[in-house]
Amino acid sequence: LPLYRQSAAFSRLGIDLPRQTLARHMVRIGELIEPLVERMRQIALEHDVLQIDETRVQVLKEGGRTAQSQSWMWVLKGGPPDRPVIHYHYGPSRGSAVPLHLLEGYAGYLQSDGYAAYGAVLNDPAIRGLGCWAHARRRFVQAQKALPKGKPSQKLTQIIAWIQKLYALERAWQELPAAQRAERRKSEAAPLLDKIEAWLAQQSAPPKSLLGKAIGYLRAEWPRLTVYVEDGRLAIDNNAVENAIRPFAIGRKNWLFSDRPEGARSSAALYGLIETAKLNGMNPYAYLKLVLQELPRMQADSNLDDLLPWNVDPGMLREIMLPPAV
Repeated sequence: LPLYRQSAAFSRLGIDLPRQTLARHMVRIGELIEPLVERMRQIALEHDVLQIDETRVQVLKEGGRTAQSQSWMWVLKGGPPDRPVIHYHYGPSRGSAVPLHLLEGYAGYLQSDGYAAYGAVLNDPAIRGLGCWAHARRRFVQAQKALPKGKPSQKLTQIIAWIQKLYALERAWQELPAAQRAERRKSEAAPLLDKIEAWLAQQSAPPKSLLGKAIGYLRAEWPRLTVYVEDGRLAIDNNAVENAIRPFAIGRKNWLFSDRPEGARSSAALYGLIETAKLNGMNPYAYLKLVLQELPRMQADSNLDDLLPWNVDPGMLREIMLPPAV
């Protein structure tokens, strides 16, 4: 909720909490939890499968920039299956310097869309680029929707049907262990990918048309779009990290912008902490309350691991949720 609405709600309860006070609270909390959030990012980078995406955010008062300037919230999703992590990072730039910083020292699979800023990261031989079939499919579906009614395109009907088949196979295999899923992909999905590749080699369309753009994207991304077949742990698309962005995007419709960069960075820290807690099956209110109680008491960063969601004793969270003794 926007802080002005929270302030109004408190006022109706007879509590005087101006928006400026709430904003200072958010910034201070963001600063407090930053070491814990950074530790979560490090754990995500230690695992060899990672997804990345970015979304817009507006900051009104940032040195050297107008209030209308566009900034960005970058989001990582990774970590071992039993210790998943969502990490948000605020950056005024959408350039390659941001993912290069975020992924410094990472080695493994990196799944993203075809945005050019990821090219600098993917030049690292330690990183294996992985494409997103949802982005490829979306372009063909858009081209299909733009056709006049009653005039279907055989090209579009065929390629969309093949992509839908790839997704149908993934749904059928979603409960399989990773090793078995990889075997099925090589035996059933790989031949279908070969058909798509042969079809792609024969296609041409005006490059500025919707069909031409869809074909161009598929052709440019093709080497990365086939990588998911080689490892059953990999996803066919980047939808998981896009879903991780959704809570932020929904909130943005209400609060519209951050006033200052400090607020945007605090939002990033809080969104990451709460979404990671939810992803690990925790009550986010109880977990946040525990963190705010225990983190100020810690004397060394080495104790941070005790507050990671997968290390917290569920009994502590239950105690936090109990009503106060009368």
